[in-house]
Amino acid sequence: MSTRLWDRAALVPVDAAGRYPEVVALPTTLPGVAELFTFMRDAELRFSTLRMRIEERTFTARGETLVAMDVAVRHPGHARVTTTEPGRGTAGNFELWIGDGETVRTFSGTHRLGTSRPVRNRPRGLDDDFPGPARVYEPVTPLPLETLPELFVHPAGYCQNVLATGRTWISGTDVVAGREAIVLECSHPRAIERVADRPDFHIQVAVDRLEGIITRLVETIGGDVTREAIVTSLEPDAPLAPGTFDFEFPDGTTMLF
Repeated sequence: MSTRLWDRAALVPVDAAGRYPEVVALPTTLPGVAELFTFMRDAELRFSTLRMRIEERTFTARGETLVAMDVAVRHPGHARVTTTEPGRGTAGNFELWIGDGETVRTFSGTHRLGTSRPVRNRPRGLDDDFPGPARVYEPVTPLPLETLPELFVHPAGYCQNVLATGRTWISGTDVVAGREAIVLECSHPRAIERVADRPDFHIQVAVDRLEGIITRLVETIGGDVTREAIVTSLEPDAPLAPGTFDFEFPDGTTMLF
């Protein structure tokens, strides 16, 4: 099915009470691709808090690498992402990203380097006079850009700018993290990095049927898996500890900016 006309990444419905999901729930039957994309766009509007763990495996000439990302979100604005490499097994083996909607703090446990800076401004002036592909999704709670947590929780731009550029179709359902998911396939998307711009590049994503969050991403080239990222734990509206988003840079931290 062609999805080239889906350009609704920025068209989130708004009323006097604020933003709301355009598609409240998916039908019991399999949805169409455009309907699924619209459902995914509004994923973060379906929960007030979130706990999630993503495990990403990449397969290169150097072998397999495993990276884990633990995500906590509280709307509006508060988010924490802790990234580790379980195979390294050292106490300081983590990268921390914490945002409160105004300031982003990062800390590398391995190098003991820290940063504290304002949230990066999104493009301004992209109003209704611009065509859909020229506009961007404005998140309720920002997450680190160009990361799997951002892609999984805020999939609107990925749907519009990557998946919709290939041959895309719904292939069925699956169970991911104990939850039902809709499986979507995409062959040869064009808006990708040059190394994967080849006709045998394929993406498969699993989308949580209740929340619209991406729960699995598999990339293959020539039938060989090069990247697999899967949500191993997903808890929307989870209780969060009072100090979840608190952090003080430890003694000896070198502040870069």
